[in-house]
Amino acid sequence: MPIYEYRCQKCRRRFSVFWRSFSAIDESTVTCKHCHSTDVRRLVSRVRVVRSEDSRLEDLADPTAWGDFDENDPKSMGRFMRKMVNEMGDEAGDLGPEFDEVIDRLEAGQSPEEIEKEIPDLAGDAGPMGGDMDFA
Repeated sequence: MPIYEYRCQKCRRRFSVFWRSFSAIDESTVTCKHCHSTDVRRLVSRVRVVRSEDSRLEDLADPTAWGDFDENDPKSMGRFMRKMVNEMGDEAGDLGPEFDEVIDRLEAGQSPEEIEKEIPDLAGDAGPMGGDMDFA
């Protein structure tokens, strides 16, 4: 079912029209829901594409989609990490306030080495391999 947005040229209000099908569209019958004017213009609406989790994760793994990522720039690393967490949404689980703090510090320009020195027990023994966090 197509949904088109219009702007009334008389009262300048925006409104939507829901059509039963593409073949049912007859823009000559569109009138403003507020002032009933027929002087309306169709707007370009946002498009939202629903993607599978696999598709989103594949894009994250593709280095060509990383944009301005520079592994030697803490701010770039922080932006990338935040983007990954945002893309993963609920699937990221609760990485905890420590992870958020690391991202905040990277985005502020602090180097991974400085972060590791200031928060030496950040990963503690709970790291994936049971050792210290490694940013390299």
